[in-house]
Amino acid sequence: MLRFKGKETNIIHMEPLLIFLLALILVLILTTYVRLHPFLSLVLASLCIGIMAGRPEEALSTISSGMGKVFSQFAIIITAGSILGIVLEKNGGMAIIASDLIKVSKRPLLALNMLGFIFAVPFMCSILAFVVFSPLAKDVSRRSNIPAGIAATSLVLGTLASFGLLYPSPAVISAATEMHVDIAKVFFMGLVIAFPISILGYRYATRSIKMKEHDYVLEATSLSKGSKSRASAYIPICLPILLILAGTFFTHPLIAFIGDPNVALLIGVLLCLVWSRSYGKELHEWIEKAIRRSGIVLLDLCGGGALGATFTMTGAGEALGKMFLDLALPTLLIPFLVAVAVQTVQGSRVVTMLVVPSLIMPIFPQLGLPAEISLLSMACGTFLVSHVNDPFFWIFRDLAELETGEALRYYTFGGILMGLAGLLLLGCVYVIMF
Repeated sequence: MLRFKGKETNIIHMEPLLIFLLALILVLILTTYVRLHPFLSLVLASLCIGIMAGRPEEALSTISSGMGKVFSQFAIIITAGSILGIVLEKNGGMAIIASDLIKVSKRPLLALNMLGFIFAVPFMCSILAFVVFSPLAKDVSRRSNIPAGIAATSLVLGTLASFGLLYPSPAVISAATEMHVDIAKVFFMGLVIAFPISILGYRYATRSIKMKEHDYVLEATSLSKGSKSRASAYIPICLPILLILAGTFFTHPLIAFIGDPNVALLIGVLLCLVWSRSYGKELHEWIEKAIRRSGIVLLDLCGGGALGATFTMTGAGEALGKMFLDLALPTLLIPFLVAVAVQTVQGSRVVTMLVVPSLIMPIFPQLGLPAEISLLSMACGTFLVSHVNDPFFWIFRDLAELETGEALRYYTFGGILMGLAGLLLLGCVYVIMF
């Protein structure tokens, strides 16, 4: 029996670990079998958590605060990244950058991988980076006479590598803020892991073909009226990244201000819009499209914030951590396995990284791991196991024109390989640096 506001109630208080497991099962059913929108699935699961914990009224306020926290943290960076991606795609800037990278690399499939790796973070969305460059992947496939799935896989695994591990990706930035990590260490350790596993993704994609990549020639793309120089293509992307890095290393108030990811990305957006002003009405349509797209992403993230907050309310983190600690597993594996469990069930990497820190922080002292290592262990876990409940899975399958089984082989198993390799590299980094 529990008391609410001085009254007895017959609501049964379940154990936190049982609540955690039932909530994940509910999310899996709602997203995979009912095919309910992720936002609704996550919010409904959050409400059920409150009921199972015997604290429904507290759950309502917790859901609201969890959603509000996520919206305040991501609204600007997700929207700014979406605008950058859409406008640079439409005004020809992305075509210029893609052309230059392929000419430099002489390997079109490797260039696709690097395009995904480079642009997933500035766009603040791995899906957007894949969608922008998927026509180029199809062109590479057609002219090189290789299966479309090969080129698309090289591209998609590049986007996952940087988006999952590099600051200031949305998948990293929220956990970095909550765990009070050293941003510079997270960035460089993330880069040390992300770049090799991106190349591993490229090798995984091309393992079954023998292709003379240097035979591919990309025709030069002329600059459109909105992109009068290469600077107009590169600066809106490169300047925000440089500002963010400067804000990480320097403490001067002005540098810290313009180096904040929100401000840095807004600067990039303003420059992009200035260079594209000649498009007039079309430019406004692109901005509207970008804002609508970012709104959908933000709703999913807010649902993840609600789920993470209600898990924290129930004490699920302490219970889950105690279970793993009792199993005497290597501590490096614990954040990784918790992330794998959440990711496998609900599908979104950003949502996983919103939820898992709230589960791990209560047992953080017992783990004895540096905060940066714990964060990156979670990040590696987000690569496992993305399947039919991941919206990106279906976007990849449809744009690459694959069967579901083929998409599982390329996307899901490619991600598993990268996640395991990332964890192994993280172990090496831990031994060397700490």
